[in-house]
Amino acid sequence: MTTFDDRKDAFEAKFARDEEMAFRVTARRNRLVGGWAAAQMKLTPEETDAYCKSVVQADFEEVGDEDVVRKLVGDLMAAGVQTDESIVRRALDEQLIEARRQLMEAQ
Repeated sequence: MTTFDDRKDAFEAKFARDEEMAFRVTARRNRLVGGWAAAQMKLTPEETDAYCKSVVQADFEEVGDEDVVRKLVGDLMAAGVQTDESIVRRALDEQLIEARRQLMEAQ
């Protein structure tokens, strides 16, 4: 019986680690894409830091990336930057790769 309990505990621990890593990768990606958008809007370093935090926070509004995409497109358009959803989604994809790379190097 303990073999099955040990196996169950191992699966639960792996699931928890995988979920934590997915959360960290998404948060890092959002911070990186916030930096990308801030550079497009020509924000100061202090404004960039605050903006990156606001992009990370925006991801908690609803499940999925739609809340982040909506925020980025809206903010970029309001700043006079010519963009659309496809450009923002491409930036999200690129920054996802970078976020994974950074977190893997940190481990």
